[in-house]
Amino acid sequence: MDSIKPNRREFLGIVGGLAGATIAARAWAAPTEPVGRVRIGVAGGSFGAGFHWHEDPGCEVYGVSDLLEDRLQNLVNRYGCERTYPSLEAMIDDENIDAIAVFTGAPDHVRHCVAAMEAGKHVISAVPAALTLEGCAELVATKERTGAKYMMAETSYYRWPCITARRLFADGAFGVLKYVEGEYYHPMIGSDSSDLMRMPKREGGGPTWRFGLPPMLYPTHSSGFLVGVSGERLIEVSCIGTLGWDVGFLDNIYGNPFDNSVALFTTTSGNIFRCNVMWNAWHHGERAQWFGDKLSLFMDSWSGQPYALKPRDGGDVLVQPDYWPLVPEAMRYDTGHGASHPFLSHEFITAILEDREPAVNVYEAVAMTAPGIVAQESALRGGEHLPVPQFDPAPA
Repeated sequence: MDSIKPNRREFLGIVGGLAGATIAARAWAAPTEPVGRVRIGVAGGSFGAGFHWHEDPGCEVYGVSDLLEDRLQNLVNRYGCERTYPSLEAMIDDENIDAIAVFTGAPDHVRHCVAAMEAGKHVISAVPAALTLEGCAELVATKERTGAKYMMAETSYYRWPCITARRLFADGAFGVLKYVEGEYYHPMIGSDSSDLMRMPKREGGGPTWRFGLPPMLYPTHSSGFLVGVSGERLIEVSCIGTLGWDVGFLDNIYGNPFDNSVALFTTTSGNIFRCNVMWNAWHHGERAQWFGDKLSLFMDSWSGQPYALKPRDGGDVLVQPDYWPLVPEAMRYDTGHGASHPFLSHEFITAILEDREPAVNVYEAVAMTAPGIVAQESALRGGEHLPVPQFDPAPA
């Protein structure tokens, strides 16, 4: 990343009293040596091959699985693991495995995660956590009943500007975080005609789960920029969508006509969150802006907008701090989504070894996921304001 230039001392000198020594201690703490090792099984040889399990000193890739031979071989090659399973279910049955990485299709996430947790495995899942509110409730109930660790691999959480925003929020540098914008653009998901969409159909001609996918059923790359920074919940929404012209939005299993959606949410603090998820706009990637009454932070963009931290009292920060020291040295390279993959990998393994809940635990995961499910319903109702159900445990 070209914008990573200042060292720890330089960054603290630029930000001065805005962030404080607390941020410095958290942001640049070196990883400790692990006690024990987690034996993980990885399912899903496309996105699932982009992580760093084999390079974490606290982890061993014990086995891999995919139903397609080429993707299975991709996992074998990536992780150097020759132990393969004919299905995720077969891998779950192996008592030697401690944890399962579920990188299967989105409609299967709940079923696969529940099966793994019921078998006594810890789980990290690709996004979204679920496609229905019932699925969100089932995930929470299963995690609470089994006591297994659950983590959602939400990439926005460990994009480096988001780490900075989280640290600044924790130290009160924003003042009041009045307004946040989270955006995710991925041209032509669900399309039947664009050569930009690499997976519109399965081998043999059947559509994949992405075909006609409602944008707001894939909200976490946007909602994570609010929930993953302030911990606020999204409690009410009004959403509108544009009607897709491609065949994928004329006839699909979701009954979804929208290729682009924009939602306005009210947060638990009474503030505003705007959420964009778009399949048919010429833009790429994940991006956010955080507006406080004392400081605002602007994430860099595919369009060329630079990273910028803008305090009300002046002293702009135009460079992003370096967070590589947060992960073991062997993992310090970017395999996608803004260098978030090594951080997600290390957090899941460390949480298991330290016997604590991971950062994006089941409650954070459904807090990022459920609002999009309700937003899709709002769009289908012409933008009607709808309440978003909450899944957090009752206060003790």
